[in-house]
Parts: sequence; C-alpha cells; structure tokens
Amino acid sequence: MKPIQFSHHALGYRERRGFTTQEVEEAIRTCPWRATERGKLECRKDYPFGADWNGKRYTIKQVRPIFSDEPDAIVVVTVYTYYF
Repeated sequence: MKPIQFSHHALGYRERRGFTTQEVEEAIRTCPWRATERGKLECRKDYPFGADWNGKRYTIKQVRPIFSDEPDAIVVVTVYTYYF
C-alpha cells in the first residue's frame, strides 16, 4: 500500500475547509477514483456531520481530494469540502 503525502497547499487548507487528513486518507483508500483535469485524480466521500459550519447547520460533509498517483506515493494536491 502506497503512503499518502500531503502538499503544503493541501495542509494549509485543513482548518479553512474543515477536513482532516484521516478523512482524506479514508476517501482515497475506499472510494472509486476518477480522472480530472491536468492529469490528476479525484474521489468523493460523504461523512455524517450534524454540526454548524460558517453559521449554518449541515448534516453531511463531503470530502473531495485532488491527487496524483506517483510511483512511490499518492500525493494530495488540494482538498475540497462541501456541506449539505
């Protein structure tokens, strides 16, 4: 199993976008991958949330990492989160 590495850019958005590295790793390891622009890959995973985010209550948080599958590691470039 390849290690998952996070770029400085991705780690810099953890608090602002509200994801954890564990959520991203779980998404990459358990969800189907799809090709995205610029030769990168993505996947999506929904997590129960049931809390407030930016002053509004949401029940689901979706984590969407953008990453590349390199020979020795999976490198996470950025992570998007969506709240429903």
